[in-house]
Amino acid sequence: MLLVLVLAVRLPLLWLGVPLTPAELRALLVGERLHEGALLYRGLYDSTAPLATAFFGALDFVASRPLWLYRVLALALLMFQALRLNVVLNRADVHPERGFLAALTYLLLASLTSDLDTLSPLLLGHTFIILSLSALLPTSREGYDNRRLFRAGFLVGVAALCYLPLALFLLVGLFAVIIFAANSFRSFLLLLCGFFFPYAVAATFFLYAESVPDFVQFHLRPTLRGLVAGADGMPLFVQLRLFILPGVVLLLALARTFGTSLGLVFQVKFQQLMLVWLLVTVLMVAAGRGTAPGTLVLLLPPLTYFSLFLWQKARRAWLLEVLLLLVLGAIVTVRYRTILGIEQVLQLPAESQYAVQPNPAYGAVQGQRILVLGNDQRPYLHNRLATPYLDWSLAQVDFGHLEEYAAVARLAHNFTPIPPDYIIDEVGLLPTLRYKVPAVFAQYKPTATPRVYKRATE
Repeated sequence: MLLVLVLAVRLPLLWLGVPLTPAELRALLVGERLHEGALLYRGLYDSTAPLATAFFGALDFVASRPLWLYRVLALALLMFQALRLNVVLNRADVHPERGFLAALTYLLLASLTSDLDTLSPLLLGHTFIILSLSALLPTSREGYDNRRLFRAGFLVGVAALCYLPLALFLLVGLFAVIIFAANSFRSFLLLLCGFFFPYAVAATFFLYAESVPDFVQFHLRPTLRGLVAGADGMPLFVQLRLFILPGVVLLLALARTFGTSLGLVFQVKFQQLMLVWLLVTVLMVAAGRGTAPGTLVLLLPPLTYFSLFLWQKARRAWLLEVLLLLVLGAIVTVRYRTILGIEQVLQLPAESQYAVQPNPAYGAVQGQRILVLGNDQRPYLHNRLATPYLDWSLAQVDFGHLEEYAAVARLAHNFTPIPPDYIIDEVGLLPTLRYKVPAVFAQYKPTATPRVYKRATE
């Protein structure tokens, strides 16, 4: 019945179609480029984490630009996270009452926005964070356990390889070690060893591929400076308004949580752990500037735990049932606001407004291999990426240093063996490129469409 209820909320809109988001377009282009044989961070200038990139490349191997597969996997990951978290909470006896209310809360609130209908690196990495929770808890009962602590750190490391800011969840692991483990310092070292092991494997791969400097330059350095790939979701004011309902539920749950006495020491410690998890969630939202696609999923685990106290038995049980119906009604109202025509009433614009739409200025260019000199990625919606230069801010390492021989040499190399069929020059850089690299750019001639240049063929 839980799955039927969640599918009843989500499937009608999925059937009508979820608009393509900028983050999904980036993922499709990344997967397509890797499927063509490009090496990440050398043949593709993008800061997407390596494991997420490899995953997108594998999906493109299954089908070309498999948007339908992205939708199915996003829903499957959410269901897996909810059910896995529910199982962990029940097995650990963190609350006197067992059941499936935790999974119900998780999936219902995840249905609030189409942001979680789309597959993103954050959603993918968060799955491993959920898996790591079970590896941290048994230390309170079994004591010092090398394998479990190493596995917990390993899973957080794998999550960071999907979305680097998820490494902040090491703070949750550190707190769990402090309150659960017998030897905190040694246990935390094991946790760190597990965390760095996936990165050691990734670094070894890039070492043999002779692209470790590229890995540092195009992934680690931009992400640490705040240029997180995928922080191009809906505007912040839309995200904040979508957080209102989960925030109200969380406040109600916290109010009842702190009014409930817990009998077991373990339950008290776990409650403290989830408070730290909530704090790390705030840091994660700040790391993604509040606009990373899938940001809401970060709030769901602590909200799910604290909601157990909100839904626990009370003298007036009908009040809880009315509250649950109100939450469900609010979710359906917000999610179907466009169909109901109440966007102005809620002061919440349709999420489809921020989907990727074809640029009408370049409608004549379709089904071609192109390069866009600028930040606009919309032309790639109906065309293929022909060069490594996907992220324009990262492409400045070459295009922003045309006075340097090394940058000019990399440009010439990256346009071989087959240059793009079209170049869309939104920044007016082509005259300079013709002068600097005439062997490549002198063959591009203007077309009837402004700022569009076509490669002359013999």
